[in-house]
Amino acid sequence: VQLQASGGGLVQAGDYLRLFCAGSGRTFSRYAMGWFRQAPGKEREFVAAISWSGSTTYYADSVKGQFIISRDNAKNTVSLQMNSLKPEDTAVYYCAADKSPFGGSWPPDFGFWGQGTQVTVSS
Repeated sequence: VQLQASGGGLVQAGDYLRLFCAGSGRTFSRYAMGWFRQAPGKEREFVAAISWSGSTTYYADSVKGQFIISRDNAKNTVSLQMNSLKPEDTAVYYCAADKSPFGGSWPPDFGFWGQGTQVTVSS
């Protein structure tokens, strides 16, 4: 699975952004997907995950109620709607796919990573 994230940018606190992750291949719909982020000087952290069918989602406590993950399997895309952005949301955001199609673990065991997209939130 090859992944490409996009949609990042520079916004002000309180603004919103929608990130996109485009996946390649006809098997994209079989993989649970997720988003991670890495802020300067910090380790990469989990943000959100969505099951292969889209029926189940999971969020880090830090973004629960603020971010929404969704997917469109017909278009091979996963999105992350980020609302009410804060300066502490500044990071490089990465999309990721489960190691296995129809993976049995939840949250997923991520094994494929795309290039990141920078999100900068100014105060």
